[in-house]
Amino acid sequence: MASIINATTSMLSDGYNFYLWTLSIADQRTRGWLMVDSPVPTLGYTVLYLIMVCVGPRLMKDRPPFSLKKFMIAYNLMMTALNGYIAVELFIASTRMKYSYICQPVTFINHKEELRIANAVWWYYFSKLLEFGDTLFFILRKKDKQLSFLHVYHHSTMFSLWWIGIKWVPSGSTFLPAMVNSFIHVLLYSYYGLAAMGPKVAQYLWWKKYLTILQLIQFTGALILGVNAIRSECDFPMWMKYALVVYMVSFIVLFGNFYAKAYIRKVRMSLRSMLFLQITLFKMKSHCDEN
Repeated sequence: MASIINATTSMLSDGYNFYLWTLSIADQRTRGWLMVDSPVPTLGYTVLYLIMVCVGPRLMKDRPPFSLKKFMIAYNLMMTALNGYIAVELFIASTRMKYSYICQPVTFINHKEELRIANAVWWYYFSKLLEFGDTLFFILRKKDKQLSFLHVYHHSTMFSLWWIGIKWVPSGSTFLPAMVNSFIHVLLYSYYGLAAMGPKVAQYLWWKKYLTILQLIQFTGALILGVNAIRSECDFPMWMKYALVVYMVSFIVLFGNFYAKAYIRKVRMSLRSMLFLQITLFKMKSHCDEN
């Protein structure tokens, strides 16, 4: 018994010492920023998010869905503006610093444009917390089918992973995925905002599937850059490069599966329906001719 207690105590002590060591190599430029110093706020909000996903639909089961049209339009407009701000800030600052899109090491310097990039990355991290609102709207409107594994996995993991980004690597190659994803989210939240305006507007939103294609292109590009960073030994934390590759593979599989179910299978079913209709009409015509 004593040996088990000692082993557990030693393991906890080693874990705590490792945590202190990771803090010692964290980027000092973001020290003291909101929710950055400790993982507790990020983990706490993530746990609350998962509780909301589990409990929310049960609480709404016997209640009528909320009509949140005005709130959704305002929310999506805000998210469009925020993501536009992040994308523009990262593009301007990275261009002025002549950042490489292939491999850009973290320099840890207090240059004005470097801090501008770190600030935009923090806003990107914070936007992932605000995106929990997507799920809240689904629950309140009783759109439970939208609460797929892909949706929950995407929202719950992005917030935590970008805390790691703003804590240890708030600049360097970190800027590129944040910039590209923010640009795509400008299009995404613009679509959601227009769709929230009602059927009269929604009927013209034919480009939804192309947003998914853009996301798949984004993930594939990030995967290729991650593999290249490992191969070329880019001066960036090695474990982060491997984590990026694994994470992008998971997104490609999940989003690819969503695209196949949402669009490819529907097209096949439509073609089959058209073929069946043509065959039926042909048989009816033949029967009429015989009579």
